[in-house]
Amino acid sequence: MSERGVDQPKPAKLFPDEFLWGASTAGHQVEGGNYDQWTVWELAHATEMAKSADKRLGSLPAWQKFKAEAQTPANYISGKGVDHYHRFKEDFAIARKIGLNAFRFGIEWSRLEPEPGVWDQKEVDHYHNYIDEMHKAGLEPVLNLWHWTHPVWFEERGGFGRKENLSFWLKYVQKVADEFGTSVRYVITVNEPNIYVTYKDINKVNVPPEAPLPQRLLMLWRLVKAHKLAYRTLKRVNPDLQISAAVQMGASKLASEAGFLSKIVAWGADRFGNYLFYDRVKRQVDFVGFNFYFANYFKGTKLANPKSPVSDVGWYMEPGAIGEVIAKVAKRYKKPIMITENGVADADDQYRQWWLKETTMALIKARQDGINIIGYMHWSLLDNFEWHQGWWPRFGLIKVDREHGMKRIVRPSAVWWSKQLAKIRE
Repeated sequence: MSERGVDQPKPAKLFPDEFLWGASTAGHQVEGGNYDQWTVWELAHATEMAKSADKRLGSLPAWQKFKAEAQTPANYISGKGVDHYHRFKEDFAIARKIGLNAFRFGIEWSRLEPEPGVWDQKEVDHYHNYIDEMHKAGLEPVLNLWHWTHPVWFEERGGFGRKENLSFWLKYVQKVADEFGTSVRYVITVNEPNIYVTYKDINKVNVPPEAPLPQRLLMLWRLVKAHKLAYRTLKRVNPDLQISAAVQMGASKLASEAGFLSKIVAWGADRFGNYLFYDRVKRQVDFVGFNFYFANYFKGTKLANPKSPVSDVGWYMEPGAIGEVIAKVAKRYKKPIMITENGVADADDQYRQWWLKETTMALIKARQDGINIIGYMHWSLLDNFEWHQGWWPRFGLIKVDREHGMKRIVRPSAVWWSKQLAKIRE
């Protein structure tokens, strides 16, 4: 009985029990032993990347801390990864121990189909076991079909740059749907298609896809089509699947004394950077998944971000700005939202607790405002291979000591966050 003498219904939780608190990974970045188009690029460019490291990275505030590592060719080889391929049970157990109930992961196309039309049953069985163990650990699987990597033979045929290659993609999606479509509830089709096609321009590094910008922009339209094909294929196998993509979105803001031109540029950053992909697939998504790492301040046509605080990779940090992106996405698409990636490169764990606190507060406010956020996936569960930057950026909730048997060490920020999640669930 309540103080009023009548039974009162228990107030609804701000975050329901089914809310997904998780972490993200990508197969190429953690598994080890992959052979795909990025593997080929790494082996061909590792020495060159090591030699140019000082020129590319010397202005970073944290440069002296990582200089020796970044100037070593081995830094640019994914190689054994962090051996997640063999140690996934251990990693799932740690994820559950720190309070997570979901895990975003990638199926590696190059493992399943090493040659056109040749399916490797051993690898199919591996991913069945992988997903089964995830369920046993109490983690909701969020399956990612394509996280920038694909078979070498697909790249040699032009990858997503050629329309006819979508037939290969469709066969791969059908295989994944047939094998795993009833073992998961959530599927991400493509990861950061907007960044994949502009990565080499943003970072001024000649990474895949090594094609002129106009051709790479055409790839974005191919990836739109690839998503739509995947959506229809997956739904035919399991209509209950919840399907989306993971698009990189930044908070587009105005610097002080910014004028009308700055407003136009910030609008363009939203329209063509954040929304272009989803505006074309909004009828073929069940929720909106997006990755968030930074806010960008515009003054005229130039970026005018504050000088501090910055992460190890030099990105200006304003984690609370994710709330602005959430509000805009909710208003524009009126669909549930999942944060599919969000995190900070912070080897010394100096900023991660603050980052998690600010982000969690933004999620709380969004839920209080009635926005239907269904999940949050932190990047990353583990320290991992960061594409052209290699091994020196550390994004993991879990530190991986690759020099001493791949030992897993839970960072203090992750311990702190696990306590906050326990309070949220009360």
